[in-house]
Amino acid sequence: MPSTTTDSPTTEPPDDGNRSALLALDPTGLERELAAMSQPRYRVGQILRWVYERGAGSFAEMTDLPLELRDALAGAFDLYESEIVAESRSGDGTLKLLLRWRDGATTECVMIPDGDRRTACISTQVGCPVGCVFCASGLDGLDRQLHAGQIVEQALRVRGICGESRLSNIVFMGLGEPLHNYDATVAAVRAINADWGMNIAARKITISTVGLPKQIERLAGESLQVTLAISLHAPGDALRRQIIPWAESIAIDTLVAAANTYFAETGREVTLEYVLLGGLNDSPQHARQLAAVCKRMRGSVNLIRYNPVAGLPYMRPASEDVVRFQNILRERGVNAHTRKSRGLDIDGACGQLRRRHENR
Repeated sequence: MPSTTTDSPTTEPPDDGNRSALLALDPTGLERELAAMSQPRYRVGQILRWVYERGAGSFAEMTDLPLELRDALAGAFDLYESEIVAESRSGDGTLKLLLRWRDGATTECVMIPDGDRRTACISTQVGCPVGCVFCASGLDGLDRQLHAGQIVEQALRVRGICGESRLSNIVFMGLGEPLHNYDATVAAVRAINADWGMNIAARKITISTVGLPKQIERLAGESLQVTLAISLHAPGDALRRQIIPWAESIAIDTLVAAANTYFAETGREVTLEYVLLGGLNDSPQHARQLAAVCKRMRGSVNLIRYNPVAGLPYMRPASEDVVRFQNILRERGVNAHTRKSRGLDIDGACGQLRRRHENR
């Protein structure tokens, strides 16, 4: 199947931007808002079922609510705040959506099919402050944070395009650094995980971070069984600081300690994500150094072949170099896997669709 790109909006939000975001509310917050509207408590469950179980796209669809309440809700709240301004579908089934919010800011979310699994890759910020040198997400820096409702909305958008297949996994690996937007990220995780929300098991939710030790330790105390993935990308501090400017003040030793705290508190092994950049961090020496880091913590390694970004000088590594790197890790007892490349024909890496659209 050939890749396709569409730039016409598929969903228009209302014009009035003065309403509150319904998806930013948990049951307690929604109950408080409904009480102010003199509505009984049981309406909370009705509304949440329409939103999260039945996938209602508007308050008008909530037919077991009185008409006057539906009208009041539509006047007070936004259900969806975004419009879909572009979408790209890959020949491998990957589908990327570009969402535009009311202030004109844009973010990406992606549906990734893999057998029976359907994964939503969602963003937590508009742009990214980290500035990894190989990534399109941070080329223009950070514009603003997304609130929890906007993060959840992306997951619901992706679920809506899964068709007959069920959305099974969520990865916070889109635009932005999730732990730099900590409160909104955790609130979104709770809504996605909760039985009143999307009801996706915590162990099927992954938060990917460049590695903010204090926030990792704080996350360890949240009583959430989510998978933590740390974007390492280099086995030593000097090279890591070259690849990730934010790593200037974050030593790998500190990240290892934070990862061990996370494992001790949650029992969940940490994944080290490692983007292989041809000729930069993919040598046998790098693999041996990475294995030494892994021996100091409980976790696994997810190797990712670089998806080239137009205008950046970094190269996709040769297949034989990836296999050799993985074998060196495994020979040293490291649980290492190579992530399947997806969406190469639609510029599937983070930030590419957004950047291409805005450059037009």
